[in-house]
Order: sequence, then structure tokens, then C-alpha cells
Amino acid sequence: MKLEATVSSKGQITVPIEIRKRLNLKSGDRLRFLVEKGDVKLLPAREEENPFTKWIGALNPKGTPAGTAVKWVRSLRDAEDEE
Repeated sequence: MKLEATVSSKGQITVPIEIRKRLNLKSGDRLRFLVEKGDVKLLPAREEENPFTKWIGALNPKGTPAGTAVKWVRSLRDAEDEE
């Protein structure tokens, strides 16, 4: 696939639609330029997702009194000690 873009006087380019679709790029996304052995690769500059993000707030849902999670964990530890 051969695609071209023109560099503006401000150093800007328009990424061709085929590339935007292939990289799943949306307005406001950032790009990373990787230079290897004289070649340049264009990559989406996405943050790695934190695997723990989905668990934020899981142990203290809204409406649950503060410290409930701590009590629950302590009760689990006490149960392990009894075994």
C-alpha cells in the first residue's frame, strides 16, 4: 500500500483515512514515531491500561460505611487463622 501526505508549513500532515481506520485513530489521539534502521513507523501512542483500574471502588461501594472493606478483609484473615 502506497499512501502519501503533504507536510504543511507548520510541519503538520493529514493521516490518510485508510491508515486512521487501520490504527483505529480518532480525533485527538496521539501518535508515536519509531525510527529503526532508517525507517519510520507510525504507531498509536496509547497508554497501557492499568489492570487494576476496573477494581477501583470495588471494596467500598457508595453507601457502604468507611472501614467496611477493612473489617471484611480482617474477617477473612481471622477465618484463615482458625483453620
